[in-house]
Amino acid sequence: MGVGAATIASAGAAVGIGNIFSSLIYFVVRNPSLAKQLFGYAILGFALTKAIASFASMMTFLILSVFHSKKENFSLIKQVPLSHKKVEAGLGTI
Repeated sequence: MGVGAATIASAGAAVGIGNIFSSLIYFVVRNPSLAKQLFGYAILGFALTKAIASFASMMTFLILSVFHSKKENFSLIKQVPLSHKKVEAGLGTI
């Protein structure tokens, strides 16, 4: 579940970054005098989009660790019947 969400989020971030830089190229060709200002905006958009992708990856590992720990807890906590346990008393084994 978590890995699928991360894949979708990463694909969305890749599309977003592609749109940012394709728009940058398009508008710099239309108005070269604003190239420096538009590049700053593009880098800001890139950073925010990449932050969303990083957040999605962090959430993926969080989800995976929660599911993994729940799976381990269920397998580690096993109830053993009392008849199978050996209890030692002061004089010997009961």
